[in-house]
Amino acid sequence: MAEPKNKYDRQLRIWGEQGQAALEKASICLLNCGPTGSEALKNLVLGGIGSVTIVDEFKVEMNDLGNNFLVDASSVGQSRAKCVCTFLQELNDAVKAKFIQESPERLLETNPSFFSQFTLIIATQLLEDSILKLDKICREGNVMLVIARSYGLTGIVRISVKEHTVIESKHEHFVEDLRFHNPWPELKQFAESIDLNVVDPVIHKHIPYAVILIKLVEKWKEMHDGHLPLTRKEKDEFKHLIKSLMLDIDEDNYKEAIRASFKVCPEGIGSDLSQILEDGSAEVDFGSSDFWVMVAALKEFIANEGEGEFPLEGSIPDMTSSTEYYVNLQKIYQAKAEVDFLAVEQRVRSILKRIGRDSDAISRADIKTFCRNSRKLAVRRYRSIEDEFKSPATLELQKNLNDEEYSYTFGFYVLLRAVDRFAANYNRFPGLFDRRVQYSLKSSEVADDVHRLNSIAVGILNNLGFKAKTLYEDLVSEMCRFGGAELHAVAAFVGGIASQEVIKLITKQFVPVSGTFIFDGIEHKSQVLPI
Repeated sequence: MAEPKNKYDRQLRIWGEQGQAALEKASICLLNCGPTGSEALKNLVLGGIGSVTIVDEFKVEMNDLGNNFLVDASSVGQSRAKCVCTFLQELNDAVKAKFIQESPERLLETNPSFFSQFTLIIATQLLEDSILKLDKICREGNVMLVIARSYGLTGIVRISVKEHTVIESKHEHFVEDLRFHNPWPELKQFAESIDLNVVDPVIHKHIPYAVILIKLVEKWKEMHDGHLPLTRKEKDEFKHLIKSLMLDIDEDNYKEAIRASFKVCPEGIGSDLSQILEDGSAEVDFGSSDFWVMVAALKEFIANEGEGEFPLEGSIPDMTSSTEYYVNLQKIYQAKAEVDFLAVEQRVRSILKRIGRDSDAISRADIKTFCRNSRKLAVRRYRSIEDEFKSPATLELQKNLNDEEYSYTFGFYVLLRAVDRFAANYNRFPGLFDRRVQYSLKSSEVADDVHRLNSIAVGILNNLGFKAKTLYEDLVSEMCRFGGAELHAVAAFVGGIASQEVIKLITKQFVPVSGTFIFDGIEHKSQVLPI
């Protein structure tokens, strides 16, 4: 067997050894290993998840051979859970895999404590009543839940956890924190030691753009009563100021300074970060998580040592520069980041002691990671499934539904709930008849199902607070035509999305979807509904 670092080399570049270690410690339970569940679990097994347990009561039928790649002709008549488990083990023998040939619905009724042993549950193809029961069990046991379902040409993925905190969000849209607007003494001293008017053209074209901007920001502020260039006109004037110092048009360092001139204006504390800093959970006590203890320390740091700024990350981008200038600049940023880290660490230790916990309960490595990513923190909280199903739609959703872009995907969301209620009432999915009945929209059986499904869907809409007499007729007809089928192409896509969200939740890297993901295979688009 290949060494882990070689075996998982590509993904280690994405989520690192810490993320991989989290995956290898995780235990996953999959409920129902049809095509959707099998595809989701296959991705996780290949990624090196610690252990998997499959719960499925069915035996492999001929129909399974057309939509599930993890069974073959020799599997017909055997336990589907056992066959899928065997094939998954072949994909990665480092993963511990076992199966239970049992109905998930029966386990929910007879042994609800069974689910508390897992890190995360992936529930596929469960009906509404079972999802409600499972969500309540998972929330009481602090077990993460990912719901995935494919149905004909549509599918859904929904996360349910009380709270999910992210430190390494991998957010790529943040501007580097280089403090051009407010250099600390060591950085300011270094910039002042370099003369922008040096005559030697070789030296002139190897002055780092960071130094150019620090010096010119200071000059600009002297000329404008301490104000930064904020308006479009002022920003253009600032660029002209940079250009005026160029000895010739081929000086890459000055071109870089012009391109990076927008970085002289700080982004400030955005609304999402402000909400985290002001969140009630930042008022910590003995039961607070490590994340909120570090947020409390960060809040204190910003108000004191940071003087309104976050801890410096310490890295600088590549830039045209002499080796000496660049190395010195890099050391200055790294030194400042270390000073900020030590200040935050001291506050973390102090807070831990104050709330009655061991002052060394949070490792230096974790605090350093937190400091490096402090501008990119994220918190996600999800409503319970019961709240979602029984509460009126949020104002945000009602507002968004005025946009035609949402209308079809929301229609599928309502209809996916409607088919469950249809199945509960009629013990079958709409449009699923005896094989002797030929499907036709003109047949009385199909017409009756379309009418029944529409009535149920309208009832759900009314409960959500929408006044409606009918949904899109073509969507209702399509749901009846689907007949509860799992198409492999759709199942693979939905299962892939589900496994992606599972990895985000387990590694606590990247930000998981904040609502209900809906896939529309008819229009070939997907959206996240704020439900």
